[in-house]
Amino acid sequence: MLLLCVLFVCEAQSQQAPIPNLVQELASPANVNSGEPNLYAATDGRVFLSWIEKLGDNFHALKFATLKKGKWSLPQTVAEGRNWFVNWADFPSLIELKDGSLVAHWLVKSDAQTYAYNVNLSHSSDGGKTWSKPVVPHKDNTPTEHGFVSLMPLNNNRAGVIWLDGRNFTAKEDEKGHSGHGSLSDEMTLRYAAMDARGNLFDEAQIDNRACECCQTSAAVTSEGLIIAYRDRSEKEVRDIAILRQVKGKWAQPQILHKDDWQINGCPVNGPSIAAVGKKVAVAWFTAAKDLPRVNVAFSNDAGATFTDAIQVDDGKPLGRVEIVMLPDYSALLVWLERTEKGAEIRARRIQANAAKKTSIVVTESSAGRASGFPQIAITKNEIIFAWTQTALEQRVKFGMMKLADLK
Repeated sequence: MLLLCVLFVCEAQSQQAPIPNLVQELASPANVNSGEPNLYAATDGRVFLSWIEKLGDNFHALKFATLKKGKWSLPQTVAEGRNWFVNWADFPSLIELKDGSLVAHWLVKSDAQTYAYNVNLSHSSDGGKTWSKPVVPHKDNTPTEHGFVSLMPLNNNRAGVIWLDGRNFTAKEDEKGHSGHGSLSDEMTLRYAAMDARGNLFDEAQIDNRACECCQTSAAVTSEGLIIAYRDRSEKEVRDIAILRQVKGKWAQPQILHKDDWQINGCPVNGPSIAAVGKKVAVAWFTAAKDLPRVNVAFSNDAGATFTDAIQVDDGKPLGRVEIVMLPDYSALLVWLERTEKGAEIRARRIQANAAKKTSIVVTESSAGRASGFPQIAITKNEIIFAWTQTALEQRVKFGMMKLADLK
């Protein structure tokens, strides 16, 4: 016991204090009453920021702006409407396809039940000035949950769409308003489709028949094809991270990334994040197996066929909510939420495949509450871009930058 205590103290003392003040907060294009940010980096150095703004009682808009040479464009509106499903963890996104057109998604209620909502997809071929009539990629017409979407650009100017699909869940709510969540007899499925500019759907498939009910999915494109990270759900309620790959155009069988053996009788609402360049892949995720919360990272050199052992990268009190990007040298940079005496901080850390870790950076103070959402990160040739939801005083999407050269 004494040896364990000594080892614990030594490990705690070896943690370097995070470096503050490297990230400069700048004027955000989002107004007050905004939240649910998402970042997407285009290949030419532009960065898209999308978010939801509340315009009135049960009335919302999905907006976006483009960062180019350090300046934001004026915000543009993708869609607006009533009866949307607006949630701190299940947020919209926007991507750019190979031909420069844009695709965005958001969520709209399909029934009065709490977790009955549909994915809506829209396409723009004129830089976001006009948008197509929304397309729903799932055709089951059940009043159940459809969300936690990942969008990725495909080589044929189609958008790859991955989502959690609750058509196999019962529509009956429990006394807390949860529609089937945590039921052992019902299953959340993971599904895929590709959409072209006209809204036509292709290659529709159920790619896993049992996934965790409400953890984010994440997808990337390797030189071998699409790769997806998501939280699995075994018959024994073990909810570890799984990897699903396209191999020669076909979906392989899901594989558990790392056997954390996190057994939990409910969804932790804390999904993974994946990034890829060529055959290099990095995945970040949160686990609290054995009641030990931690944020882990694993790397792959073969497009996700195999991975390194898990590398713990948090500072000792993580809340998770991870996001990861690959750097030019194939190391990774991730952000997560770390609990502090004042509440929480968004922190960032660079990590290499050989497990070498740099000192963490404080991006900004935050809150441990749900409203603070999930921090976002993107990189350009010279900058690192951060976005987050501020909840103190007023709720608003915030934005910050640091120079890539300052990342030691």
